[in-house]
Formats: sequence, structure tokens, C-alpha cells
Amino acid sequence: MTSADHVLDLIRSNPVVSNLLEGVFDFDISRGDHGEDIRLSSGAPLKDFAGDAAGGTYFLCGEPGGRQPVVYASSEGQAGLMADDLTEALEIIIGLPCWHDCLKFSGGGDVEAMQIAAEHLERELAEYEPDIDEHRARLADALSLDLTSTAELVSKLREAVARTEPDHVLLGDEGEDDAYESLFGTFLPSDNPGWR
Repeated sequence: MTSADHVLDLIRSNPVVSNLLEGVFDFDISRGDHGEDIRLSSGAPLKDFAGDAAGGTYFLCGEPGGRQPVVYASSEGQAGLMADDLTEALEIIIGLPCWHDCLKFSGGGDVEAMQIAAEHLERELAEYEPDIDEHRARLADALSLDLTSTAELVSKLREAVARTEPDHVLLGDEGEDDAYESLFGTFLPSDNPGWR
């Protein structure tokens, strides 16, 4: 296990890596301010450390130095556990850049629906980002990441989000009555007219 601080230091110290993460994979370590007071349902420490262009925020959970799960919160009130540590989160972000949409078109968390969505999304990604595999390989090498299959990444992501409750639910000022919604969307791949 590589500590989150070590991985973040690698990103900060290498402009090529940080620029690729931001420009191609929408993961920006300069966007770490969520802007709202929130807490974790377990009471564990929560640290915002990166964000995306849509206003979403990535959080590390737990004490520094140990294994710190990663929780993602969208700007529209959805949140959940996405990985057991930062290395695994980056493997998902790099290997499955459209992971948000895999969850959006998951039919409430159905792994088969997520796999179908991922296939469509990967085809679209290859069209507008023809060098995606080269970018993935460069980041995997720089950050000591494993590049695995899309199917495996979808399964890992689905499993993590399904384990959000009870410990990784994000709560606002009003506690349980102010909990973020699940990252699992209710749409199915068949709901996207471009994928028919």
C-alpha cells in the first residue's frame, strides 16, 4: 500500500502527470475545496484533496498514514465511497475516465448495466481522445498503478459504491436528515438515445 501523501507528492512534483490528470482525466489536485461543511457518518476524519471541472470533490477518509478510503461528492448532492485508497481511485479514474456516467446509467447499481454503459463510453472516448491508451500507460508508469480491464474496474467501482453505507455517507449540517444521495443513478443504458 502506498500512502495517499506519497501519491499526491508524486503528482505535485511532476507537471506532466498533473497536467494529464487534469486535462484528460478531469482530476485536479488544485480543486480541493468542497465549499460546504460536511462530515462522514462514521465520524472519521475527512479531507478534501482534489476536484473535477463539474464541481465534484474527492475526499480522503481516516487518519493520514493508514489506508485512507476515497469518497467522491458531486456538486449536485450525490456522494459515496469510490475506492479503498487513493491508488485504487486513480486506477479507476485513469482506466475508466467516464466512471461518473457508468454510475449514472447503472439502473440503481446493476453491474451489467454499468458494463454496458462502460462499453459505449469507452468507444466514445477512443473517438475524441485517440491517445488515451498512451496517456494511461504514462500515468500508470509514473504513479505505479495497475492497468486492468474495464470489466474489472466497473466491478470494483460498483462494489465500493455499494459499501458506502453505513460508514461513508456524507452528511451536511442537519445530520442524518441532510445526507447526500447515492452515486448510483437510476438511468439505464437504454435511456441514452445515442447508445441505441
